[in-house]
Amino acid sequence: MPSHLSADRPAAQPPGRGSVDALISQARRLKGDVDAVRRGTQSDGSQDPQDRWQRALYDLALHQLSDLDEHLAQLRDGPPPVPAPTDAPPAVRAVPTAPRRGSLLSRVGSAEWNLLTDEASWSAELYQILGRDPAAPPLTLDELPSMVLDEDRRKLTTMVTDCLVDAKPIDGEFRMVRPDGDVRTVHMMGEPVLHTDGSTASMWAVLRDVSELRRSERAVSETQESLRRDRQRAQDEHRLAVELQEAVLPPWRGSLRLPHRGPETLDLAAHYLPSSTSTLIGGHWYDALELADGETLLSVGDLTGHGVAVTSGMATLLGAVRGMAMAGTEPGQLMAWLNQLLDATVQPALGSAVCCRYRPTTRTLVWAQAGHPAPLLFRDGTGRRLHTPDGVLLGATSGAVYEQTEETLRPGDLLLLHTDGLVPRHGSAEAVDRLLGLAPRFAQVRTAQDCVRVVVEEFGEAERADDACVLVAKVTS
Repeated sequence: MPSHLSADRPAAQPPGRGSVDALISQARRLKGDVDAVRRGTQSDGSQDPQDRWQRALYDLALHQLSDLDEHLAQLRDGPPPVPAPTDAPPAVRAVPTAPRRGSLLSRVGSAEWNLLTDEASWSAELYQILGRDPAAPPLTLDELPSMVLDEDRRKLTTMVTDCLVDAKPIDGEFRMVRPDGDVRTVHMMGEPVLHTDGSTASMWAVLRDVSELRRSERAVSETQESLRRDRQRAQDEHRLAVELQEAVLPPWRGSLRLPHRGPETLDLAAHYLPSSTSTLIGGHWYDALELADGETLLSVGDLTGHGVAVTSGMATLLGAVRGMAMAGTEPGQLMAWLNQLLDATVQPALGSAVCCRYRPTTRTLVWAQAGHPAPLLFRDGTGRRLHTPDGVLLGATSGAVYEQTEETLRPGDLLLLHTDGLVPRHGSAEAVDRLLGLAPRFAQVRTAQDCVRVVVEEFGEAERADDACVLVAKVTS
């Protein structure tokens, strides 16, 4: 029978390329074969030290194959899912780089301590694991703890004492400090060898360097914890953005009629369509507000980006729109001041918007836009896009001038304002064409809310990469 010191053999190289599932199957078959041989070796009840040593090596091989099975499964399954990269928080950490090929394969050394002669024998591989000069004598059991970290020394002492006094097998890990200062994690397995009178004659052990394996396990654990924190952070940000959006957008749902005082002249309805590919809320808004002079403010807009910061910026813009409109500012001047507001912010941002002021006494719509799709007017079963006055994106340039234009409406006219994003992966032109194609269906319904339902039926089920808003105003008198 070959000497137990043959455990010095270099570790086998990993298999070549192939399916990870195939590697897992091979590892499990090999594990089953080794376990079957181990059980057959144990069944003969032999107390020969060489046989006991061989069985210990079988146990160590099963440990290694179990580790290999676990890590191959992690390689196949990958890390837990995360929020879409586009919207991931900046604190997301990268998964640590995998160790170089073969670096997780452990070195295995062996040792035997004769208690009757106080002699010790180490394999050459154990000298390499512990970083000791092969010409130096092996450490005795009393000297071995001198290489162990203080906090692990008691663990080693307890394992050795239980083995020598109570004949308990050794199976545990501890950290050892090499002469060069490098700390290695060692897994030790061993058993006592009993004398004919039942006393302990010697103790043998196999020691496996599991330092790289434990470092990799810690890296995986830390990465999983980091991903868990990132997911929680993304969920918290989404909740805050939703709450902020709900607090800022108009509180009315369904249908609204304005003005509240005097004859109602506008039947209003709106709808917000969230993104289907992002967990973060965007900067889209819609608004309808009765002004102090009896006129009505209608607006839709979009601040680029996603997340709490963008939703907060949207709230600032919408508040500014409401405040300036209530003070009597005309749409063109209002857009110029909004542009100045974005230009002055610490964090640069771009936005688009349409702002309309409806005067019920003359049924006149005065409006301006900043890089935004024009309102659509539906009349007598057909639709058209209103002539667009000049206006660049908000925040694109300083000192921009915004034109405004007027449109005279009639009873029964339907005005539709919307933001980009209705048609996934397409520009606003296709959205406009499809919206104008809904004119016959709009002519068959009675209320603004019915028109919004038609739009949601047409666009609501689509996989969209961005949020979208639609606002419908129907002239009632």
